[in-house]
Amino acid sequence: MPIPAVERTILILELLLQHPEGLTPQDFQTRLGISRSTLYTMLRDLKDLGYVEQDSERSPYRCGPRLTAWQRSTPLRPLDLMRAFYTEAAALQAAEQAAWQSNSAYVVDETLALLLPAAEGLLVLAQVQSTQQVRSVFTNGQVIAAQDSAASFLVSRTIPEAVRKLGHQTFSGAQTTELAVPICPDGHHPEAALLISAPAFRQDSRSLAAVLPALREAAARLSYRLGAQVYAPFQGSEGAAIQPASALNQDEMQIFLGGPWAARLACVREDGTPHVVPVWHEWDGETFTVIAWQGSRWGEYLRANPQISLTVDEPWPPLRRVSVQGHAEPLEPAEVQQQLPALLERLSRRYLGQALHPTLEQRDGSLFRIVPTKMRGWRGLPAGG
Repeated sequence: MPIPAVERTILILELLLQHPEGLTPQDFQTRLGISRSTLYTMLRDLKDLGYVEQDSERSPYRCGPRLTAWQRSTPLRPLDLMRAFYTEAAALQAAEQAAWQSNSAYVVDETLALLLPAAEGLLVLAQVQSTQQVRSVFTNGQVIAAQDSAASFLVSRTIPEAVRKLGHQTFSGAQTTELAVPICPDGHHPEAALLISAPAFRQDSRSLAAVLPALREAAARLSYRLGAQVYAPFQGSEGAAIQPASALNQDEMQIFLGGPWAARLACVREDGTPHVVPVWHEWDGETFTVIAWQGSRWGEYLRANPQISLTVDEPWPPLRRVSVQGHAEPLEPAEVQQQLPALLERLSRRYLGQALHPTLEQRDGSLFRIVPTKMRGWRGLPAGG
């Protein structure tokens, strides 16, 4: 027969798992029928152990990080996470290069690290160092003190309200300035973090924030690869608020189109019916370049009717997308032979985070340059009527 105190504890944990939005003390008392003093003692102890958390003293009780870990159907696999990290690091470098070419203030060439919670602090699982001579340097496998890191939310029992609201955390020390965003396999609860670290003499928290949008995108994509359906860190199952639609300016579209987002190209078949195909693309600020592999029928469709539509979008908030109307121009065989190898290498590193796979090196294809006649970008969803 269960010991009463143990049984009550299990019932409290079960209720929290059933109600991710949180429960008040009155909710617990109604369901469990235990005294107020006993309930508060048990909740306090569970809170100290990390199984229960609150935003403030009067807010509802919710699952803490240790209880949340029970909900995972499969454990976090560090090797898969590392591979995805290097893919996203390559995407960030590509976005930095695009921003550099457009003279955007986005460029931040600083060390990027992947951190996991550890018993003694934070474990550095992987890193990509800055190319600058003076830079932050970690040792893969080292454990750093949580209090000296922007990723302290991974092991903190109480998340500061500002961090919970903004979805990121900064740290300014004597030697370094850091910015960290959470990686959430379930979309809400952090189990790893991406961290940008820079020498304090070169960056402060305000200047380092230039990389925040791209860093948050990378963390969202990593979360998506690990199984998340949304990306709303610390927000609970209700998710993040979707903002009304607003236009992207030219700089914002340039940065977005430099990310590893596949495009959907729509063209017209010979019988007049529409044909849509997903494609990798490269945007140079004026035109898109796409590859039609040998045997792809849509390359012939473009030659017969060059009018196209192209859409590039992301599947989570802020739900940015770019819509293009234009026409496709086939490159001459000599141009294809000259440009295809380098283009494939760039696309492979941008989309896969690794060098070109040998099987792609042997494939033949046609290149098409897409010239936009109409192009617009926006974020969010249309407001209700």
